[in-house]
Amino acid sequence: MNQKKILLIDDELDILEILSYNLEKEGYDIYTATNGNEGIDKAKEIIPDLILLDVMMPEKDGIETCQELRKIKELQKSLIVFLSARSEEFSQLAGFQAGANDYIVKLIKPKILISKVNALLQLTSQVSDNAKLIEIGDLVIDKDNFRVSKSGQQFLLPKKEFDLLYLLASNTEKVFKREEILEKVWGNDVIVGERTIDVHIRRLREKLGINTIQTLKGIGYKLIV
Repeated sequence: MNQKKILLIDDELDILEILSYNLEKEGYDIYTATNGNEGIDKAKEIIPDLILLDVMMPEKDGIETCQELRKIKELQKSLIVFLSARSEEFSQLAGFQAGANDYIVKLIKPKILISKVNALLQLTSQVSDNAKLIEIGDLVIDKDNFRVSKSGQQFLLPKKEFDLLYLLASNTEKVFKREEILEKVWGNDVIVGERTIDVHIRRLREKLGINTIQTLKGIGYKLIV
């Protein structure tokens, strides 16, 4: 049994029923809410590992709900994934900008959705905020010794490149916004140019592979597993 808690927030009862049935079969503890306000209250109560959230809901839509959830300190480690019939690019961008870890269109088949949920939760359980050694696929990051290897090849990275890579690797399901990267890697007291992050990202891609880091235009960056 996984014993991880998943909160489903959707105003369509049939969706809640189908998702609950399939996820419970996987051994997850499932909780449900039918609108944003109810979902926020429930999330505060149970502190779920994952929140599957619809976009179009009465009272408070999914974007607003996600924004409020991200302001709650106790829920900072909770994954938030949109599961919506809205497939437009602007809807997905709005979801990521609100703080979502991922955005899934509802046309996805149940078995594929379950596999994605399993992968999301397994991965986050392997990497903690205080991890000294992060292993993601063939990428190994040793924080104590400032060492990085990929497919057995060792890399000596300058400190800022290492700190940037470590930050992205600390949560591979999260899109890190430029403002957060600047704050956590360079600090609030350091003034850097707008292109500083871009230069460091480009150097990491040149060393580790062009597809290692994904750019979400207007939002930020994400490490690809």
